[in-house]
Amino acid sequence: METGMKTIGYYIFFFFWYALSLLPLRLLYVFSDLLYYPLYYVARYRRRVVRKNLTNSFPDKPLDDIIHIEKEFYSYFCDYLMETIKLLSMSEKQMRKRMVFEGIDEMNAYLAQGRSCCLYMGHYCNWEWVTSFPLHIEKGVIAGQIYHKLENKTFNSLFEDLRSRFHAVNITMNETLRKIIEFRRDGKTIVIGFIADQVPLWHNIHYWTDFLNQDTPVLTGAERIARQVGFTSFFLDMTRVKRGYYVGKFVKLAEDPKALPEYQLTEEYFRELEKVINRTPQYWLWTHNRWKRTREEYNARFSEDAARDN
Repeated sequence: METGMKTIGYYIFFFFWYALSLLPLRLLYVFSDLLYYPLYYVARYRRRVVRKNLTNSFPDKPLDDIIHIEKEFYSYFCDYLMETIKLLSMSEKQMRKRMVFEGIDEMNAYLAQGRSCCLYMGHYCNWEWVTSFPLHIEKGVIAGQIYHKLENKTFNSLFEDLRSRFHAVNITMNETLRKIIEFRRDGKTIVIGFIADQVPLWHNIHYWTDFLNQDTPVLTGAERIARQVGFTSFFLDMTRVKRGYYVGKFVKLAEDPKALPEYQLTEEYFRELEKVINRTPQYWLWTHNRWKRTREEYNARFSEDAARDN
């Protein structure tokens, strides 16, 4: 009974989302403009987190500049929501026009040789539209994207469908290595996409770096996998050309990650991401509480654990 109700709930929600997605994008942008004011001024959605993140990331900027970036971020965030709604019904022709990839020939050359690749990304510009990437790679290559399951099962199912519209394969984080081994055993060439700028769980913290002027714990799982399987690694440098149009440029980070010192690939990724954010900061996901884990708390937690073990 419970499963049946969840299925009904999914289809009801899917119907309304799909119906809304059929509206022209220019009309959805009108909704975006209207949504901005209650989101920013009334609900004040995560305003405290955003202001803190921006202030700490750009300590040399005056408050007026911080507020300007903050408002531009919320305006773009509303656009991102509308563009994500539109994704549910966008045609391949529309997507190819609005999401363009540059420098992909180099990756395709590796894929044509049967050499699999990793693609590092950030929560920057519209990362949901990057799921159209499989339209541009060698035929027969599997394009996998790593994701965290959402707690709400209806939303999780909907986003799985949304992100696989253009033939990308959804892979949960804890299944990543197993799936890669399965694909390789079947003789498949693959591209695995990682959005690696989230905050790690306490037990997954293995490395810290200076990112946006802050001591930052970072995820290193993507590097460990790339080194273990020897995947050539790229970074996707995203640019918003104008409203509803993006360019993703492929930047090679490492041809052979195994040849790099440990954590250098992770450093290369964060340096590239930092350059992109500094260039146009309003397009990064500032609502994420990225720096909620500090080194002091980490040291205190694990020194206590070590003391108990002894």
